[in-house]
Amino acid sequence: MFTSKDLEEFKKRGITPEQVEAQLALFRKGFPFADIRRPATPGDGILVLDKEEEKRLAGMYEQEKERHSLVKFVPASGAASRMFKALFAYHEAWEKSGKKKGMPRPEGEMARFFGGLGRFAFSEILNERLRAHYGKGIEDLLIEERYGEIVEAVLFPSGLGYGSLPKGLILFHRYPDEVRTAFEEHLAEGALYARDGKGRAVIHFTVSPEHRKRFEEKYSEKAPSLSKRYGTTFAVDYSVQKPSTDTVAVDPENNPFRKEDGTILFRPGGHGALLENLNDLKEEIIFIKNIDNVVPDPLKGDTVHYKKVLGGLLLELTGRIHHWLHRMDRGTLPENELQEAERFARKELLLQLPEGDLPAGERQKQLYELLHRPVRVCGMVRNEGEPGGGPFWVAGKDGRLSLQIVESAQIDMNDPEKKAIVSQATHFNPVDIVCSVRDHRGEKFDLRKFVDPDTFFISSKSYDGRELKALELPGLWNGSMAHWTTLFVEVPATTFNPVKTVNDLLRPEHLAADPLQ
Repeated sequence: MFTSKDLEEFKKRGITPEQVEAQLALFRKGFPFADIRRPATPGDGILVLDKEEEKRLAGMYEQEKERHSLVKFVPASGAASRMFKALFAYHEAWEKSGKKKGMPRPEGEMARFFGGLGRFAFSEILNERLRAHYGKGIEDLLIEERYGEIVEAVLFPSGLGYGSLPKGLILFHRYPDEVRTAFEEHLAEGALYARDGKGRAVIHFTVSPEHRKRFEEKYSEKAPSLSKRYGTTFAVDYSVQKPSTDTVAVDPENNPFRKEDGTILFRPGGHGALLENLNDLKEEIIFIKNIDNVVPDPLKGDTVHYKKVLGGLLLELTGRIHHWLHRMDRGTLPENELQEAERFARKELLLQLPEGDLPAGERQKQLYELLHRPVRVCGMVRNEGEPGGGPFWVAGKDGRLSLQIVESAQIDMNDPEKKAIVSQATHFNPVDIVCSVRDHRGEKFDLRKFVDPDTFFISSKSYDGRELKALELPGLWNGSMAHWTTLFVEVPATTFNPVKTVNDLLRPEHLAADPLQ
């Protein structure tokens, strides 16, 4: 099936023919839906803390964090093209009209965009670019109904070039003395909770190779002023998605999709590919957060507080897990201690232990295996109509239930029973996660060993007008972490402020620091 050119391409990417064959087999097999049994809810999989407990855990994190190596991990390679989807559609219609002035008056999302144009953090720079190109600024062009020229200046390199930039480099917020990109806001946020024992805010961004230099330049430009403002230094690092995590595309008959030149098409494997980047980190405690979920300084209080709460709970639980693993390393536990360790696993870690009348030695062996895993504590937000995966109790191949974050694409919504379970869900996943990736001996887990390989996705795409099927690896916080110890904690909606479309930047939470409001 594979030509000598194919084999050369595989070698260049760091992929073996056997791996490609295995991916092709997945297309033929199809992906199984998640066997969700019930939603995780408060008191049944989601921990709801009172204010005193939050205060205790946040204080514990502050006291203990300097004894651990910390890093904030931010996937930042995604392009902002979806953020500007409505603008691209408008620009296409404008071009088809022959770039006429006075196209039909914008409606819906576009009307909101033009109506709020002066309130975006990028409006002043956009105004400068328009004046340089047309001799007129935003206000004059709006009066003349020259909407197409404005949109073109936002999207393309002759203006701001935002249509081809990653979200991290888009100006999100305006302050009295500066404007900040999402990238800069993550630096500022990291300074408030991710400082290590050396007083550094340690942050790792995954970026696309073509934009890495721009991130580095932005860091060099803004880090000194941010360091001064927050009284910290930064240790910032970057990585790119590995070519070895790209996946083969297939045609509708599940044969390798070949481009016009005869080479096989590979596509990025989705955010699950970033497990390799996560696995390469050296730090013990890892905070994970999406690039577009940031707020200006006046509203960072809740975010920082709950990061510390989640971090404190993680440190407390891993301390107790490590205690029991150390005890079991020293030999067989007495029956009373074994029962105490089992109660901890069931009641506080919500692990389902094997049932049946097993000998004590076998019980301890299985308990050890369950405890000797990476741990994650995940914030969950009450459903308020926001899209995103959610927390569920899911049955594994052995029938045992475990807590999992499940995306909607993993659920068979044609099954009335599963659809009913989804309708009962109370919370969704905002990607607010803190992880412990070292064991009780201080040895780093190989995170690749804790993936559920059956949690992949197959999606329909196209290339040069031809249909194809694409394979996405198990999602970073879905199947890639399926065999971690997982705890869900309720956090308030104030900690979740994503920017999915450009108009989200007009929400009050993103204008909170703007002196013009």
